[in-house]
Amino acid sequence: MPIIKRIRDLSLLDLPGEMVLVTACDSLGAIGAKELDVVKVSSYFVGRAAARVPLMEVLAAGAEPVAFYNTLAVEMVPYGEEIIEGMARELVLAGIDPALVLNGSTEENVPTRQTGVGVVAVGLVPQKDLLLGKAQKEDLVIAFGLPKVGPEVAAGGPDDPEVAKPSLVKNLLKWGYVHELLPVGSKGILYECRELAGTAGLVFQLDHKVTLNVKKSAGPATCLLAAVPSETLSLLKNVKWLVPWQVVGRLV
Repeated sequence: MPIIKRIRDLSLLDLPGEMVLVTACDSLGAIGAKELDVVKVSSYFVGRAAARVPLMEVLAAGAEPVAFYNTLAVEMVPYGEEIIEGMARELVLAGIDPALVLNGSTEENVPTRQTGVGVVAVGLVPQKDLLLGKAQKEDLVIAFGLPKVGPEVAAGGPDDPEVAKPSLVKNLLKWGYVHELLPVGSKGILYECRELAGTAGLVFQLDHKVTLNVKKSAGPATCLLAAVPSETLSLLKNVKWLVPWQVVGRLV
C-alpha cells in the first residue's frame, strides 16, 4: 500500500520506482475585483498571487510540477478567465507550460459577490532528490524577499522586485549550494525558520542583527528561506539575486 505522509505544508505519496508525489495547496479570499472584496486588486493579480504559493512550495521540495488545479468560487466570465490568465502567466514565468498542467473549476450555479480561490499544485521528484529535512548543522538561514501582506502586496503588484517568486526558487536550486528551501507564509519568518530546523532535527538560532520583522506575515510567500553552508556566504554575495536578502540566523 502506498505510504502517505505530511511534512510541514506538503503531503507526500511514495510511488513505485522510488518516486514521490508532492502536493501543496493554498486559498485566497476577499481579495479581488468583486463587490465585497476587502482588498481591491485585479482578478489577474489574484491569479498570479494565488498560484505562486503552492508552486513555490512544490518547487522548493525539489519536485517538478506535473499538475496545477484551480477551484474558483467565482463565475468564469469575466472573473474566472482573468484569474486563470494570471495563474497561467505565473506558470510560464516559472518555465512551465500551462497547457500541460493547468485545470480547474468555477462557480456557475450561484451568483457570488466576493472572490474565493483554492489552488493545488502537484509535483514529482525522485526520493533521493527530495529537499526535505536536508538542512545541516551550522547552516546559515537566508531570507530572500521582504515580508508583505494585504495592501502591501497589492501596492507592489505581481512583479514586485522586493518579493520572492518561483523563478527565485529555481535559480537557487541551480546555484547548487542550497541544502533546503522553505517559502514563508502567514506565520512569519521566525516560525518557518523553526519549522525548517525541526524537520532536520536541529534548532534555529536567531541572528539578533536582523532588521526584518521576523514575526510579520509574509502573505502569499513573499519571503523564501534558504539553508546554505556558512562557507558559501561569500559566493552568495557575488550573485545578483534581484531581490533583497539577509542572513536571519543559523542552525545548531
